[in-house]
Amino acid sequence: MALKDDLAAIPAKPGVYIMLDRDEKVLYVGKAASLRPRVRSYFQPSAALTPRLARMVEQVERVDFITTSSEVEALALECNLIKEHRPKYNVKLRDDKQYPWLKVTVGEDFPRVYIVRRPQKDGSRYFGPYTDAGALREIFRLLRKVFPIRTCKRKITWGDKPQRPCLNYHIGRCPGPCTGRITPEAYRETVQDLIGFLEGKTEKLATALGREMEKAAENREYEKAAAYRDKLWALERVLAKQTVVSVTGERDVFGWARQEYDLLIQVLQIRGGRLINKVDFYFLLEDPEEDAEILRSFLLQYYDEQDRIPREILVPFLPADQETLTSWLREKGGHAVALLCPKRGEKRQLLRMAEENAATRLAEETKRRRQEEEGFAEAQGRLQEVLGLSRPPRRIEAFDVSNFHGDEAVAAMVVFEEGRPRKDSYRRFKIRGVEGINDLAMLEEAIRRRFARGLKERQELAGLRTAPPDAAAEAKTGSSLERKEGGILEAKEENGSGFAEFPDLLLIDGGKNQVQAGLRALAGLGLEDQPLVGLAEENEELFLPGRGEPIRLPLEDRALSLLRYIRDEAHRFAVTYHRTLRQKKLTGSALDRIKGIGPRRKKALLTRFGSIKKIKEAGLEELMTVEGITEDLARAILEEL
Repeated sequence: MALKDDLAAIPAKPGVYIMLDRDEKVLYVGKAASLRPRVRSYFQPSAALTPRLARMVEQVERVDFITTSSEVEALALECNLIKEHRPKYNVKLRDDKQYPWLKVTVGEDFPRVYIVRRPQKDGSRYFGPYTDAGALREIFRLLRKVFPIRTCKRKITWGDKPQRPCLNYHIGRCPGPCTGRITPEAYRETVQDLIGFLEGKTEKLATALGREMEKAAENREYEKAAAYRDKLWALERVLAKQTVVSVTGERDVFGWARQEYDLLIQVLQIRGGRLINKVDFYFLLEDPEEDAEILRSFLLQYYDEQDRIPREILVPFLPADQETLTSWLREKGGHAVALLCPKRGEKRQLLRMAEENAATRLAEETKRRRQEEEGFAEAQGRLQEVLGLSRPPRRIEAFDVSNFHGDEAVAAMVVFEEGRPRKDSYRRFKIRGVEGINDLAMLEEAIRRRFARGLKERQELAGLRTAPPDAAAEAKTGSSLERKEGGILEAKEENGSGFAEFPDLLLIDGGKNQVQAGLRALAGLGLEDQPLVGLAEENEELFLPGRGEPIRLPLEDRALSLLRYIRDEAHRFAVTYHRTLRQKKLTGSALDRIKGIGPRRKKALLTRFGSIKKIKEAGLEELMTVEGITEDLARAILEEL
């Protein structure tokens, strides 16, 4: 009845529709020029749905919608909602790699440039992604010779008290804005040159450097001329790594290669007649989707992360919903964008080159994946044999704890399925019930909380399955659109779901004592049958409950290699979270003690000065220049620090 009411309430306007199951989980997000006929079409007896969408419709209990002023606006909203909720039945095009990008913080007085793994919508400029991280680091090193720009994390504002420069200043890799010896205007000239180069305006820059070198030589400024010469040499080394193509202008070329469920898309970024970047995206599809729909989803996700949209995009075939997609690209880019499928000429040759490269890379990736699957199948069989499991472990969860003398104690849980990390299922826990240094008690608490939550979720799911639809709906609180789905939780496991599925094998970083701690946690919940193993790092020995002697396997054994890989990932995840919390505590604790300094004023102070040390060095009048800091507050800050 609730679904019927939802369908009746949907207007004939452009917007986004959200399909939800009885647990209020987002199943699917779509957009439409007219919501009412589009949504109703899913539930018609004659609906021609793909197997994936047919399975989705069977689970739909409710439909939400958001109206927009246009179909293009609906497309942008659809993209954001898919990225936030990662619905089960939308086309999944997630590469398991996080390629590096170059980030330029253009919003700062003295912008920085550095390498990041994920672009953010924070006003900075991002260039990439780059497939080869090693090659990017080499190019980055050369670029810093041509464009000396700071890479440090200091918060530097024009007019700050001069500081002692670091080594990069002395070796010519940074002009030293921290010293006050360069104005923001002069500094930004170098930043704009770097951005221009990354956008493909290379010839203009090389000509300008050559002209400056000749001018310095004519004026007998030989050191200056030599510096320009060195920059030109470094620039030529970077340009030598870029392929010259016959077609001028700026365009992206998408090569496509698919073998049933295996797909590889290669993107060639051409700027100023040069191939400046080439990146491959490999996907293992879950359903036999239409090529045109897959390409639409990929272009939407790819260009959502790009700062600049080229004026021309070459594709092997036209994507679904081409007109709306082109309008969205035009609106995002701020200029005309042509989505073309060339059939002849130089542009067709570029497309053919990308397609041939994609086919070659797909064959390599398919072979690699097959070898990985064979290796994991062997490791599964070995684990079942060595550990005496009833079945091969498809899902393995690993736990580790991290703290500094008991301070900021945390635990981490990582999840692997079919030998691959499931990062959307990773969880982090702040330890709450343990005082002092007691790693065993911390481990026991984390495991107990994880499985207690799992039992609770199982009970809730069982209740919803047996309850009438109206009662199930009333049992839910809050909108699914306000709840974060997937991703990594900040700390409290109560903030998320995903614990109802128990692992085929629980892996603990440690030996006999750690295994006993895990057993106590499980026994207290009546889960004594949960398979459990400890992996001690010192001698890489396996410890099983109830077994006195550890199991020793050769280091090259596939089963041991898999467990070591998972154990090390849990350790990395735990240590990273602990360091994050500890750093927050170190930077914020001194200000937190001052009455009248809340999160907003603390952020303003740290943004203005960059660190507690610099706040401490500031004078009374300088502190009062920060918004919200009165004379009394400024005096209190100086007294406390």
